[in-house]
Amino acid sequence: QAQLEESGGGLVQAGGSLRLSCAGSGRTFSSYAMGWFRQAPGKEREFVAAVDWSGGSTFYADSVKGRFTISRLNAVDTIYLQMNSLRPEDTAVYYCAADFKSSVPWRRVDAYDLWGQGTQVTVSA
Repeated sequence: QAQLEESGGGLVQAGGSLRLSCAGSGRTFSSYAMGWFRQAPGKEREFVAAVDWSGGSTFYADSVKGRFTISRLNAVDTIYLQMNSLRPEDTAVYYCAADFKSSVPWRRVDAYDLWGQGTQVTVSA
């Protein structure tokens, strides 16, 4: 059974950095687009970043562009999210997701087929 597992969340001060990882298991993920989303309390889940199957094309929400970097290492079925210059408004549960229908990523939540359980990121002022 295919699964995604996030790690790397935690508590950090504003201006700090965190690196999230998302490891896939149970099938090969290297042919598919993958993404990161986040959900803050009382808000809808929103797109953060996505990467195509090769890692050659990346996409970002305007709110994180220039601060976050998504990457992937297909040899170990893992994607990463390097988060720099963190702000209190980045506080949320961060989820990774895989789209088994496409090698090119979408920004829509409903485009993705498999989700991880999430990892909490808290940025203090």
